[in-house]
Amino acid sequence: MRVTPQTVRDEHAWVRERGEVVVPILNDTRDRLGRLFETDVDAVAPDAYRREVDAVFADGEVAVNAAACVALLRDLDVADDYPGFVVDEVLGRELAATIAGGRPLSLLAQATFHVVDLRVDRDATAEIDGGGAGTAGADDLDAALAAGFQTRLPGWNWREGESPFAVDAEGLGE
Repeated sequence: MRVTPQTVRDEHAWVRERGEVVVPILNDTRDRLGRLFETDVDAVAPDAYRREVDAVFADGEVAVNAAACVALLRDLDVADDYPGFVVDEVLGRELAATIAGGRPLSLLAQATFHVVDLRVDRDATAEIDGGGAGTAGADDLDAALAAGFQTRLPGWNWREGESPFAVDAEGLGE
């Protein structure tokens, strides 16, 4: 595999267009997590998803890594979906973390990836490249996109406003 600036542009366009599949998964995830944590979480509109995809891919260092993970997952398969094959899970988790950003969001996205992956049906994601039975990485790709973007996007109450744990260094002196 060779990743070029054109590869990154192509994967950006693909992820952006994948919104019609990813946004419903993302919003279902927010609903489920909201119920689990007894909080309301704002739904994400397709336009907000596309804007955030653009923001992720506007940062070249993030874009090249996200594009590589996306391209690998789109093509990744293993004979007979061997049960010990886990690289699709590793790539999915890392893609979710890459999209979400630095800690603590990257860790939350990785955890969320596993929650989402349990709910994403491989057959439902089989149409990633226009047909066939899908690849081992297909469901992990959709789960990673949903987990990463749902974590990154606003709408969680705990992310609104200033953290009560922030230290005001102004009065500390030098």
